[in-house]
Amino acid sequence: MFVFYEGVPTLLVLLVWLCVFASLFALNEVSRRYKWVGFSFFVVLPIVLTVMWLTVFRDSAYMDWFHLAKVYSATAGSIGFWCIRHIKGLSTNKIALCFPPLILAINICEAVTRDFQVGHYTTPVVEYANNQIQYYIGGSWNYMNGIAGILNIVTITGWFGICIRKETAKDKSRDMLWPDMLWFWIVAYDVWNFAYTYNCLPTHAWYCGLALLLAPTLCAFTVGKGAWLQHRAQTLALWCMFAQTFPAFQDASHWMVQSSASHTIAQSAVKEGLLAANGYTMNAAPGIYTVASASRFLFPAFWRCSSMWRSLST
Repeated sequence: MFVFYEGVPTLLVLLVWLCVFASLFALNEVSRRYKWVGFSFFVVLPIVLTVMWLTVFRDSAYMDWFHLAKVYSATAGSIGFWCIRHIKGLSTNKIALCFPPLILAINICEAVTRDFQVGHYTTPVVEYANNQIQYYIGGSWNYMNGIAGILNIVTITGWFGICIRKETAKDKSRDMLWPDMLWFWIVAYDVWNFAYTYNCLPTHAWYCGLALLLAPTLCAFTVGKGAWLQHRAQTLALWCMFAQTFPAFQDASHWMVQSSASHTIAQSAVKEGLLAANGYTMNAAPGIYTVASASRFLFPAFWRCSSMWRSLST
């Protein structure tokens, strides 16, 4: 299912994954418990990083529509939830309470749109654009997962029941509670989102498809019960800011973890001369390149039948 970078011990990769998971969980805890830490994380920090992405890191930060939409929609969600929690009167304002389901729906729509885009790649391809390299093989599974995302949106309910947790001596978080967002919807969302990352962000799924999904879910089922959407937005915003600033961590380092299919495509691209031997440096100009030789490994039965048919035809 996942292929670790050659020569890196599995235990070390698992420890790095655990560090990512623990960091997301801990940073979410700090930002939800301390009002001005949350403000610093989701208002001040994004402003500073935006300037850096457009200047210092302009040649390395992701510049494709999906990553930019994701980092700013997650940040917008975190800011909006912070306002609902801490600005007097917003938690009882019905217009303000329409914001959480709206930003959640927008977030899902971003992934649905990308799923439908990748579905067009019915042959293995290497996509090199906007400071990133990805390896895709699209198909009906992308469209099915896109439809599942639409069903996630349709089943969002009960947002007028959103309320704020009362402050206590032990807990001053004022979490945004959504009583109608039950565990089975959260689990279904996680399964759908993991499928999306695995198919459309195959070199990111190990971190943003597992660690990033499990951190807010664990928090919602333990120390921050009832506030899953708040946890999800905050951890997503934090991860996206990190990934935008240090993309090489998951794209071009020993900690890169690929899906089985993307690894096969990358290996074939190396043999075809599109990629360098390290498996993550392009030898070609930005663009989308078909990796035909990967088909025989991804679809061995189909390839054997095609070869047999060609031999019979001649």
